[in-house]
Amino acid sequence: PFLLTDIDKAVSRIRRAQQKGETVAVYGDYDVDGITSTCLLTDYLRSRGLTCDWYIPDRSDEGYGLNTNALLKLRNSGTSLVISVDCGITATEEAVFARNIGLDLVITDHHECRSGAIPDVCAVIDPKRPDDSYPNPDLAGVGVAFKLVSACSGDQSGMLERYADLV
Repeated sequence: PFLLTDIDKAVSRIRRAQQKGETVAVYGDYDVDGITSTCLLTDYLRSRGLTCDWYIPDRSDEGYGLNTNALLKLRNSGTSLVISVDCGITATEEAVFARNIGLDLVITDHHECRSGAIPDVCAVIDPKRPDDSYPNPDLAGVGVAFKLVSACSGDQSGMLERYADLV
C-alpha cells in the first residue's frame, strides 16, 4: 500500500485523530463502490476506537462528490477529519472551503483528475494521479480504501481476510 502517493500522510493524520480522540467522518459516493468503501473504512476506524460517522450524499438533491453544505454540517457536528472514498479528486474548491472552516480532509479516489489540479488537503490517494506510479492504476474506490486500511493496520493479509467480501 505504501507505493501509493500520500498514503503515508493519510496514515499519519488518522493516527493523530486516534491519539487525540477526534471525530472522523467517512464521506462516500452513493454507488456500490462508494457504499462498500464507506462500510469498509468506517468499520475499520471504529474497530480502532475512533468515533466515526459516515455521510453519503443524496443523489437527487446533492449530486456526485463532496459538497460544501455537507462539509459544514459535518464540521458543525464535531467532525474534525473527513476521509472521502470513491470521490474527491476534483474537489479543489471544496478543499479550500474545508480548510477555511477548520476541517481536515483526506481524499481517497480512483477517478481521473481531468484538470490536473490536485486538491490541497492533508493527503490525496488516487492511483490515477499524474504523479503516482502505483503498479495498478485500475483499482476501484474500494480497492483504494482497502489499501488505506492495510497501510494503517500494517497487515494487508489480515485486512483482506476481514474485508474480502466488501473488496
